[in-house]
Amino acid sequence: MVKAGRHETSGMIEEQYEPGSRSGVLRNLRGIINMHEMERLETSELARTTDHAVQALDRGHRFTADDLCRLHKEWLVSIYEWAGKYRQVLIGDNAFTFAAPAQVPRLMGSFEKDILRRYTPCTFTDQARIISALAIVHTELILIHPFRDGNGRLARLLAVLMALQAGLPLLDFSPIREKTKDAYFSAVRSGLTRDYAPMERIFSLVVSQTLKAHRV
Repeated sequence: MVKAGRHETSGMIEEQYEPGSRSGVLRNLRGIINMHEMERLETSELARTTDHAVQALDRGHRFTADDLCRLHKEWLVSIYEWAGKYRQVLIGDNAFTFAAPAQVPRLMGSFEKDILRRYTPCTFTDQARIISALAIVHTELILIHPFRDGNGRLARLLAVLMALQAGLPLLDFSPIREKTKDAYFSAVRSGLTRDYAPMERIFSLVVSQTLKAHRV
């Protein structure tokens, strides 16, 4: 998790960390101070949300910004007060800072109009076009980073749902977690100039691994 920027209003709930957590766990509704306990809870709640989203998926559905807010809220509503709400703090690190909070609603509106409307429902039949759609949507959403936390996992959930619309199995993201972390972050930064080829290579690996595992 990345600490909030210094230029935002102090005392804002999104900036706060749970007392006793040594600034390791964001202020939460459960009073959890152990990072590993929080990770287990968030993972469990994400699995529940994913199962529900997959079961409810309409393969002809065009995703919206509101859909992403609802998914984020369903996932984290029992953990964080700000679940499902666009962030109000600046987040980033020494190498990269995501969009300013005041720009997030506008950027999400453009993301819905220009990206989600173009690439969802993801009903392409050509695998290369599917991979391109997944890469573009994923990169653009990560660059906005609309929520205080959970953006990467939410973006992967959206990719899973889009892949299902295209007739693919549940995506296996282990190649990103295990082999290509540096390449992944570099691919996100390449999206600043609309160079999606690096992320397409990563999603090609993800899809290949998924199909290989599915055949087995």
